[in-house]
Amino acid sequence: MLIKLTGGTVYDPNSGVAGQKQDIYIEDGRIIAPPAADRAVDREYDVSGKVVMAGAIDLHSHIGGGKGNIARTLLPEDHRLDPVARTLITRSGNGHVIPSTFVTGYRYAEMGYTAAFEPALLPINARQAHMEMGDIPILDKGGYVMLGSDDYLLRMLTAKKDQKAINDYVAWTMNAAKAIGVKVVNAGGINAFKFNQRKLDLDEQNVHYGVTPRQILQTLARALQELGVTHPLHVHGCNLGVPGNVDTTLHTIDGIEGLPMHLTHIQFHSYGKEGDYKFSSGAATIAEAINRNKNITADVGQVMFGQTVTASGDSMRQHYNHRFAHPDKWICMDIECDAGCGVVPFKYRDQNFVNALQWAIGLEIFLLVDDPWRVFLTTDHPNGAPFMSYPHLIRLLMDKSFRNDMLARIHPEAQKMTTLGSIEREYSLQEIAILTRAGAARILGLKDRGALSPGNWADITVYTEDADREKMFAKPNFVFKDGELVAKDGEIVQVTWGTTHVAQPEYDPSVEVELKQYFDRYLTMKLGNFKISDDEITETGRGSITVHPLRGAA
Repeated sequence: MLIKLTGGTVYDPNSGVAGQKQDIYIEDGRIIAPPAADRAVDREYDVSGKVVMAGAIDLHSHIGGGKGNIARTLLPEDHRLDPVARTLITRSGNGHVIPSTFVTGYRYAEMGYTAAFEPALLPINARQAHMEMGDIPILDKGGYVMLGSDDYLLRMLTAKKDQKAINDYVAWTMNAAKAIGVKVVNAGGINAFKFNQRKLDLDEQNVHYGVTPRQILQTLARALQELGVTHPLHVHGCNLGVPGNVDTTLHTIDGIEGLPMHLTHIQFHSYGKEGDYKFSSGAATIAEAINRNKNITADVGQVMFGQTVTASGDSMRQHYNHRFAHPDKWICMDIECDAGCGVVPFKYRDQNFVNALQWAIGLEIFLLVDDPWRVFLTTDHPNGAPFMSYPHLIRLLMDKSFRNDMLARIHPEAQKMTTLGSIEREYSLQEIAILTRAGAARILGLKDRGALSPGNWADITVYTEDADREKMFAKPNFVFKDGELVAKDGEIVQVTWGTTHVAQPEYDPSVEVELKQYFDRYLTMKLGNFKISDDEITETGRGSITVHPLRGAA
């Protein structure tokens, strides 16, 4: 079937197209070059005067894994507030703060998103995470496997194993867990918490292994560089949420020694300790460091006001934050020799000084980082806010007048501690397309997503131009996934199943000799059960696996 989208105004940064009127043709799920003039079009959509972009891609969203299910179990009251009825097309579900799996896919697609990536794929729990993501309709998925607090890696570092041995272990783990990248959460800190350390700075040794976070980050970043994995090491740094952690973040940037590194939810790592409240914005300093260091990228993790739940592998910080739980209940747990997690419900309030300044800090970073290709639109769903708040966030970035109106409503002392009101920048539609589509596709190595040129999969979103950007981005007119119309005017009209994106770096198979001995002695799961096969992801008939090529190895 030949489909034509006629007369749209296209914003496609990866193809160098910015606001140009252009017809788009789709055949067999992919975008094709304009066919011969005499060829009949089977279905045509008149999108004259409308804005056309590739399907949006969420680089960092907690959509699969044990902590999400724990959060759902912890918050039955949230489910009651947002029930979703079954229709002839969609399944029933619930939850606003952390929606059920089917509702996650529907809500994303209704906003024009066609892919989302789980940033904390715990190796020992990867099978369950993939099964959960397999229940998310429409979206493409992928995950970053968590390393850096796992006992096996820390033992290797303590024993001073060479870089090649580390590389083999990293590559083996990525293959076993079916991951597209590697994530570090508070490097070594989750493990140190188990030895009763309650903080771990960048150059502070784990009391049991004698290894520092800096060593862990350097070793893993070098491994990914040498293995040719496209996505840089995805780093949740030390001292999340701690006043004064701006210095830790700067030392982390310097300490990676020029290797590629992606700093995630950077807003939570950009705090000074000036002023009467001993809490201040370090956004300008962090933005300047990102601008200066071209090897660094970051997503923001924007805080938005309202009820949410913080669900993180950083058990060290979640244990500290449990005193702020709202409602007053929380969970902190250990996960074998791999890591841990903490789940703490939280409500961000605009009249709370700290929360208000967190909100402003995130926006400052968005607006002060010069290059939109190196900053990404996230709320660290659900930690800063549920992903459904993205349209509101886009309006804050694109509309200075609206942004200043919102600024005038927050805690008055927080208003005094931010430069947000003096920042003139407003994001353009082309820059929003970079933040939410083209940039994410590029940094993940998605060669045929995030763009509208011939050969790309037809993930396409069509919006009606509106001065109210929140309204515009909340309910697109049409959303196509792999050439199929899945949403119209903010409603699901067809359910499809996306692919799972993975990277498969090579490794020496002999790595399994010592790993098997380790598994047999220390873990409750056998080595053979730990590894996920391709068939396990595809056997339900929902979706496929897409293996992405590696960069030329260093």
